[in-house]
Amino acid sequence: MIKGVIFDMDGLMFDTERIWATLWKPALATLGLPYKEGLDSAARGSAGDSMRAVLRRFYGPDCDTDAIMDALHAQAETAFQAPPPKKPGLDELIAYLEAQHIPMVVASSSRMASILRHLNNWNMTSHFKALISGEQFSASKPDPEIFLTAAKALGTIPAETLVLEDSYNGVRAGARGGFVTVMVPDLAPADDEMRRLYTAECKDLREVKKMLEEGKLLSEA
Repeated sequence: MIKGVIFDMDGLMFDTERIWATLWKPALATLGLPYKEGLDSAARGSAGDSMRAVLRRFYGPDCDTDAIMDALHAQAETAFQAPPPKKPGLDELIAYLEAQHIPMVVASSSRMASILRHLNNWNMTSHFKALISGEQFSASKPDPEIFLTAAKALGTIPAETLVLEDSYNGVRAGARGGFVTVMVPDLAPADDEMRRLYTAECKDLREVKKMLEEGKLLSEA
C-alpha cells in the first residue's frame, strides 16, 4: 500500500526541462566558455557535488564550477519569470492523493528558490507536507539521500513510498533507496537500464493516478 508520494519537480510536475536545456549556452557564454554537446543530458537531475563532477568532466578539473552554476541560475531567473506549464494530469493526481489522505512532498535537485517560485506561481505549495532541495545535500541524485530525507518528512518507509521521476538519476536514486519508483519520461526516454530499476513506467501523471486507483503500484523491494 502506498502511504506517501515523493514528487520530483523539473520535467515531472512542470514542463521546465526544455527551457533549462536552452540556458546552458548563454550561461557559459557569459564566462567565455563554449557549450559542449551532451552537457545538458549529463547534468539533468543533478545538483551540488554531483553537478560539479559533471562540469569538471566537460570543462576540466580546474574549471570554476560554482561560477558556471551561478551563471546558469542567473539565466533561469529571467527565463522562468512566466510560470512554465504544468505537466498533464498533475492537478488530477494531487486531488486524488489528497482525497485519499496520502501525504506528498517535493524532492527536487533544484534550488529551493526555484522550487518555491514554480509552486507559488501556481498556488500549489500548500499541497505538500515538505519541500526538499538538492542544495541541502552534498551529493545529489542518483544518491538516494534526498528521497530518504523526504520519506522521513512523510513518516513513511521506502517500500510504502512512491517516487515519481522523469530523469535517469532520479530513477537510480529511487531504486537505490528501496522506493516504489515510477518513471514518467520527459526528455529522457526509458531504456533497458531504467527498466531493470523502476517499478513501473507511465506515459503521464494521469496514468500514475489510474495505476494507484487500480492498486497496481506495489513495492518490489
